[in-house]
Amino acid sequence: MIELNKEYKDKLKGIKFIDLFCGLGGFRLALESFGAECVFSSDIDKNVSKTYFDNFNDNCLNDITKTEAVEIPSHNILCGGFPCQAFSIGGYKKGFDDERGVLFLDIIRIAKYHLPELLFLENVKGLVEHDEGKTFKIIVDCLEDLGYNVYTKVLNSKYFDVPQSRERIYFICIRQDIDNKTFEFPKETKINKTIKDILLSSDEIKENLFIDRERCHLNHKYTNNNLFDTEEKRLLVAGYNGIKDHNNNRIYYADGLFCTYTKSTGSTNNGGGIVLNNKVRRLQKREVMRLFGFPDSYKIDYSHYKICQQAGNSVVVNVIQSIIKNLIDTKAIKSYHKFNIK
Repeated sequence: MIELNKEYKDKLKGIKFIDLFCGLGGFRLALESFGAECVFSSDIDKNVSKTYFDNFNDNCLNDITKTEAVEIPSHNILCGGFPCQAFSIGGYKKGFDDERGVLFLDIIRIAKYHLPELLFLENVKGLVEHDEGKTFKIIVDCLEDLGYNVYTKVLNSKYFDVPQSRERIYFICIRQDIDNKTFEFPKETKINKTIKDILLSSDEIKENLFIDRERCHLNHKYTNNNLFDTEEKRLLVAGYNGIKDHNNNRIYYADGLFCTYTKSTGSTNNGGGIVLNNKVRRLQKREVMRLFGFPDSYKIDYSHYKICQQAGNSVVVNVIQSIIKNLIDTKAIKSYHKFNIK
């Protein structure tokens, strides 16, 4: 997480938000760091809901498709990373033909009833080009028809102090009657952290994380072309683990970045490995959480595999915080004093 200056810590005190498709609660951590209050949360995954409860003492387990809008408390912000598998390169890219894709319509249903000042949404970059851009246009049109001005931008988390190259599209939707039309997304600046900055010391690691070298293919042919990136991109691939090369099996140098950490379904690496002192190991689960900006105080009691599964669908807390900060700094919302900081 980003350590906020004192002036920001209570800026959103009195603001109420709902946390849809909440996962591990990345949106919630970010908004609460500014003093906002969560009044409703929802996720259908039982394992995720336990982790969420352990950290927020809030039972988020429910099916939003069966929850009436009237049952949800009034709120100022509706936030959520609506399910992305239907639009993802790593999924089937079926879009609205996939039942997960139509869950976006539950956001529309709830927003239409409550008309909160702000909708804050996140999804995979692939959404922009899905079905030749038609899906993206439908989503924006639906939001605009509700009476929102829609601002979108693809941001890469590697520019926000986490060593993961993770491109996501973010939606800031401000109700038209209170939009100052001054909002700007934060600018991507420079890379400040690499994998070695999030690693635990050897004394802190109790489990065996090393991968059998017979399975590892170091100095793979891709090492010397497009996957061995410039210093700016910092995606340094040393090889791969297993029988084929894809994101979940790649091995990275600790002086570089991880590629997009995904919800692995069976990889030994669970998202990728690193090479240290000529040995290859996977990340420890706390290190995985650091890839997403979760503080070390965040409780992760599940197994390594389950935590990696849960993290793969998460938002990056640092990026969410940076966008909220820009909402405040640009005085984007009028008529609502907490967003119109003088």
